[in-house]
Amino acid sequence: MQDLRIAYLQANLIWENPQANLRLFDNLMQQQTQSNDLIILPETFTTGFPVDPHVFAEEINGPAMTWMSARAQQYNAVVCGSILLRDCGNFFNCFIWMRPDGSYETYAKGHVFRMGGEHEQITPGNQLLTVELHGWKIRPMICYDLRFPVWCRNASLDGVFAYDLLLFVANWPSVRSWPWMQLLIARAIENQSYVIGVNRVGVDGLNFNYTGDSCVLDAKGFMVSQAVAEKEMLVEVSLNYAELLIFREKFNVALDWDRFNILHLSS
Repeated sequence: MQDLRIAYLQANLIWENPQANLRLFDNLMQQQTQSNDLIILPETFTTGFPVDPHVFAEEINGPAMTWMSARAQQYNAVVCGSILLRDCGNFFNCFIWMRPDGSYETYAKGHVFRMGGEHEQITPGNQLLTVELHGWKIRPMICYDLRFPVWCRNASLDGVFAYDLLLFVANWPSVRSWPWMQLLIARAIENQSYVIGVNRVGVDGLNFNYTGDSCVLDAKGFMVSQAVAEKEMLVEVSLNYAELLIFREKFNVALDWDRFNILHLSS
């Protein structure tokens, strides 16, 4: 299986300004030096977090998704990140997986951030999503989901893993940067999977500071790639599937994983 070429964007989001943020990401994407398969943007990349969904949530084929479709086609890569969506009278913090042909998948954030009041306006999702890219199986998550290992849990049936890459997009403040790194490492080790965490930098409209700490970890929890703290930047990395496969075969903890099913995610 081929290596997966990835660009992840650690951006200083412009508070409540979708048009300016799209211009920002246009400029960052132009810094790519290789042909990437996957371009990853942070959580709520058009607005910052939290913002009023009554003002900033879009319809399913609104400006942000139209822009994502155009950039996916332009760079012949999947473009992904989360935005606020309005659907049937509800609001969702929704991860978008946009392919170059304009088709897409969505994942609604399962764990809305109660301490930040997100639960008061955002409806939580209750369905996991696994997408495939060049043979790689990828499981997207959003920010607060990182704290819930059962929701993030990998599975293995007859040696076939449910996913190879666990992906988190976030607006995770610097005051909790230590848990961010430790939880990313834990999720990689316990799930025998690559893990990517893409976070924002800068100061938001509520005066919360973000250092970013965006990174890529291998299945042993070791750092593969890391953005510079507090710096807006595009980082490119290639993930090797053969290395993952060799490790899984050599140290196959999955053979002894506890078996369970998640029936639903309660609100």
